[in-house]
Amino acid sequence: MRMRATAPADVSAAAAEGEARVRPAPLEEEVVALFDRLRQPLLRYLFSFGLPLADGEEIEQEVFLSLFQHLRRGGSRAHLRAWLFRVAHNLALRRRHRTLRETGVEAAGTDVIPDPAPDAEEQLITGETGQRLRSVMQALPQQDRRCLSLRAEGLRYREIGQVLQMSLGAVSLSLTRSLARLARAAER
Repeated sequence: MRMRATAPADVSAAAAEGEARVRPAPLEEEVVALFDRLRQPLLRYLFSFGLPLADGEEIEQEVFLSLFQHLRRGGSRAHLRAWLFRVAHNLALRRRHRTLRETGVEAAGTDVIPDPAPDAEEQLITGETGQRLRSVMQALPQQDRRCLSLRAEGLRYREIGQVLQMSLGAVSLSLTRSLARLARAAER
């Protein structure tokens, strides 16, 4: 009888031990959780560079691989969201410059991001007001458009400054100026 009582415990201990071997490490779980939460916002931001979807997805994978390596080396966990967008920003710029150098043509960016919900740009571009807003957006300097895109993705001013290497005051000025232009266009 005693043998029967210990056998299930041994089996469950062995099963728990095998389960522990299969379970991902906490670092992997952290990176996967960040990937699940920030994948779509990163893709939308990369798409704003005019990159095709395939290039954006490739850059996205590089970003999260870099994050995993950064954390595995004991890198800082402070401001990870801003860190991810900064790495994506740099990789997108390099990809765009390489495309221009190789082909002499801007990346087309004609692929569609498979996001079931309409993004902020799609919502703004409907109707006449949308057309005016779109014209104003296209007329904004590239830095101002990027500030607006990052703000639309939920980044705070300080995080935007880290991503775009701008001072907090410059981010505030850029967003204030851009939003004022958009508000005037919406009122017309």
